[in-house]
Amino acid sequence: MDGRIGVWHGLFTRAPAREVRAAAVEIENLGYGTLWLSEAPGTKDPYAGAAVMLAATERIAVGTGIANIWARDATATAAASATLAEAFPGRFILGLGVSHGTIVTSRGHDYAKPLSAMRTYLDDMDSAEVDLPRPERPAPRLLAALRPRMLELARDRADGVHPYLVPVEHTGLAREIIGPDKLLVPEQAVVVEPDPVRARGLAREHLAYYLTLPNYVNNWREFGFTDNDFSGGGSDRLVDALVVWGDAETIAKRVHAHLDAGADHVALQPLTPRGSTLAEVTTALHTLAPALSL
Repeated sequence: MDGRIGVWHGLFTRAPAREVRAAAVEIENLGYGTLWLSEAPGTKDPYAGAAVMLAATERIAVGTGIANIWARDATATAAASATLAEAFPGRFILGLGVSHGTIVTSRGHDYAKPLSAMRTYLDDMDSAEVDLPRPERPAPRLLAALRPRMLELARDRADGVHPYLVPVEHTGLAREIIGPDKLLVPEQAVVVEPDPVRARGLAREHLAYYLTLPNYVNNWREFGFTDNDFSGGGSDRLVDALVVWGDAETIAKRVHAHLDAGADHVALQPLTPRGSTLAEVTTALHTLAPALSL
């Protein structure tokens, strides 16, 4: 994982392959260090998507941010990770998460004990018999950890964590729990827009779905947010803590706040109007690059 700043975006597993390849090359040339692919109902397979992006580029690392453990069994994940790590040495990062109850139960699984499910999944991955060439460097394994018990599991059973939609204070807590030697890679949503009405409008559009998910809401409560912050599309206080907006220098300050709090790497998610293309996302990344000193 080169550098300290990467790019996370849902369009990496939704846009046509030709657009994804072009964006990956452009982002690599700008100097960003990683690309992060999401997985959600209806998206492309993240491991196949990672292969497409890795094959199109030369240096940039690609991580799953985040692969759903309920979407495939542990042996399949172990095989996919080993395949990509061997084919692209040092460039694939395996990010795993327990997803959300509504998504998991719709697939016919029981979401009653997600922490136990993750622990068992890691056990099964470690014991999987994968008859493949051994990678020079196995892919780092990161967990989508928000609350202390999942952070502790990551400390004990993974190479680090990839938290999504968290305030800077979470980064400090995560570093305290996982210790100094594990990777800490928070995602940070950004809006390159100085007007507060337009910027917060985009941010609230982004947050609307996540405000329905208990995993995120309960985590935000740990940092002092209350029901009043979750109503009406989210209070300004909540919006500004989760989505940084403004000019490039303002956004760079938030990135450095995560780094100062203990992050090793920050994955930026540029928010653009609904219906935007990856080309418009990369335009925002061009604007940010000088202030980020890539």
